[in-house]
Amino acid sequence: MQLNSIKPAEGSKKARRRVGRGIGSGIGKTAGRGHKGQKSRSGGYHKVGFEGGQMPLQRRLPKRGFKSHLLKYNAEVSLTDLQRLGAAEVDMLTLKQAKLIGEMTKVVKIIKNGELSIKVTISGGILATAGAKAAIEAAGGSVA
Repeated sequence: MQLNSIKPAEGSKKARRRVGRGIGSGIGKTAGRGHKGQKSRSGGYHKVGFEGGQMPLQRRLPKRGFKSHLLKYNAEVSLTDLQRLGAAEVDMLTLKQAKLIGEMTKVVKIIKNGELSIKVTISGGILATAGAKAAIEAAGGSVA
């Protein structure tokens, strides 16, 4: 086999349709574009969402909502996650190694979701909701 003798498999390549090449081809003259109008002309079309000058739908509807760009740096950890983790000392590094929070996370908050029965010491600037803090302290732990 030589590089110059390689050919695609038989039937794998189909010749593209050549339009506008005479009446005998069946797709000559207007080449499937119909008669007149913007869509029949070369270069004649409009941008996506254009409604002929009428105010487009995406501009008629009101803008709503907001998504903070800081969300990717924030994370929540539940009491159930802490129970499953089973570590006595919990800080940012521990949570990142356990894949409970992302690598880019800067702010972590513990939320009261589930039960906690083990003694856990929270340190390293991790925040906790009032309910979560009470649950951690009830289990004998502390939030720094």
